[in-house]
Amino acid sequence: MNLLKRVFGESKQPEWSEIIGRGAQIIDVRTPAEYRGGHVKGSKNIPLSDLGGHLEKLKKAGKPIITCCASGQRSGVAQRKMESLGMEAYNGGPWQRVAQIIQS
Repeated sequence: MNLLKRVFGESKQPEWSEIIGRGAQIIDVRTPAEYRGGHVKGSKNIPLSDLGGHLEKLKKAGKPIITCCASGQRSGVAQRKMESLGMEAYNGGPWQRVAQIIQS
């Protein structure tokens, strides 16, 4: 169970509406091909392998970040990396789930 918590985060869910209301940026860390197959409207595609080159700019923007991917694993890696740099980041999990959160 601890492995699942480390991969997908704690079970306590953040207040998504409050985070989105503060101008959260949605970062999809899947590959460009995966992103073209469907994504959250308004999200930005930054593949996990390229994330390091974008972190300073994202941090400078000062907005909360919601990460997403196909399953929640890569977005969890991205979220933890961002948090380790002092950024406000949340693992949204699968992009379809984030899309539902945005619509509600």
